[in-house]
Amino acid sequence: MTEDPVAVSEQFLRAIRYDDPTGRLEERLAAYDSDDLAARLDSNGARIAFWCNLYNGATQQLLETDRDMYESRGKFFSLPALTIAGETLSLDDIEHGILRRSYSKLALGYIRSPFRDAFAEKHEISERDPRVHFALNCGAESCPPIVAYSRDDIETQLDLATQSYLDQTVKYNPASEQVLVPVIMRWFRGDFRVTGGRTLFLRRFDQIPSDAMPDIVYDDWSWSLTPNNFAEDDDLETAATD
Repeated sequence: MTEDPVAVSEQFLRAIRYDDPTGRLEERLAAYDSDDLAARLDSNGARIAFWCNLYNGATQQLLETDRDMYESRGKFFSLPALTIAGETLSLDDIEHGILRRSYSKLALGYIRSPFRDAFAEKHEISERDPRVHFALNCGAESCPPIVAYSRDDIETQLDLATQSYLDQTVKYNPASEQVLVPVIMRWFRGDFRVTGGRTLFLRRFDQIPSDAMPDIVYDDWSWSLTPNNFAEDDDLETAATD
């Protein structure tokens, strides 16, 4: 394995975006040695970039091949999506097993599964990062746009993706001392503890004043199918290199 796996994941995602063949890239991803892959993805950022690209690309593929299953989302996210290092993974395996460190998707992000998969444990990120929720696109209208994340720019890209999404969705009302936020901040509220909780997270991204302690209320989530929601001209990639 000579080429950076993160670069291969970017190629895979861009091939899907531009409707190019992905067969050879998928063969390379499947043929990786698991131990070597884990060693090459040698930072949290590299792992986040790699797995976000694969999740977003595989989602678009499934929406092409199994679109009817999307109405039964529990089944859709459990479908075999992509084979990486000999392991066939579902979207749930990637998101909740690897990117969320096997924390349950049904317990508001507070309970880690006691039955963790060995592959997921080998490849999981070292600490949950709530910005991931603003980088993953599951095909729903309310999801953020898709960007190809890179090893070198991942930190800046995640900040930009989060800032952009929150700027468009969060509404702070100082008169009522309430802030309307995306409901994913409820579904995965435990993930935000890593950064000090949701209020500090909202302050960090300039959604509320530094001294505000508003009540958090949740906006509706639109599951309307919206495939191919790629950022125009890879906006976040361009901004990250400016």
